[in-house]
Amino acid sequence: MGKKVAVVLAGCGVYDGSEIHESSAVLVHLSREGAQAEVYAPDVDQMHVVDHVKGQPTQEKRNVLFESARIARGNIKDLAKLDVKGLDALIIPGGFGVAKNLSTWATQGKNCIVSKEVEDILKAFHAAKKPIGLCCISPVLAAKIFPGCELTVGHDTECEKWPYAKTAETMKELGCKHVNKHVTEIHVDVKNKLVTTSAFMCNAPIHEIYDGVGKMVKEVVRLA
Repeated sequence: MGKKVAVVLAGCGVYDGSEIHESSAVLVHLSREGAQAEVYAPDVDQMHVVDHVKGQPTQEKRNVLFESARIARGNIKDLAKLDVKGLDALIIPGGFGVAKNLSTWATQGKNCIVSKEVEDILKAFHAAKKPIGLCCISPVLAAKIFPGCELTVGHDTECEKWPYAKTAETMKELGCKHVNKHVTEIHVDVKNKLVTTSAFMCNAPIHEIYDGVGKMVKEVVRLA
């Protein structure tokens, strides 16, 4: 039997949910590794809904679980039902939903609160010494919960290629060790069993993001 890996989503769409290409890449690479993905999302309202054409918030209301179900093709469970005992690893793709719906990072930065449900699950996998894969913005969850851990969100110097590099600096302020890596590379915190890659934190061709996510998934499955 292949490994069972929980994939936690935060909605559907880069600006207010999970990044769709990263989520899809995670699911494709898990399949390729012979692992079984179990997709979860919290049954809560999104912080807000963003018009992805204009990039502006709208008055609409949407539910994180219902929206995430679009990516999972309906095969999804409420995050409240996740049982770490029956799972071998955890992966959380990126997208602003991580910083808006799973935490308050988007509005509060290093002073953010991680949703209790998400924090409890991350701590449970960590305590069970089961690997956790995080990409794009989602490593900030580990930065907030596991002081002193080692992570990458790409590079820590802002430029056209790395428009979100200030995130790395903020993570350092939380006491983490940030390791600069290219988009196709991963960083493994052996002690904490954390596997991270930058994905769309980098302004890179989509196939490079896909490849980086693939390396993260492969290592998570190997560690499981």
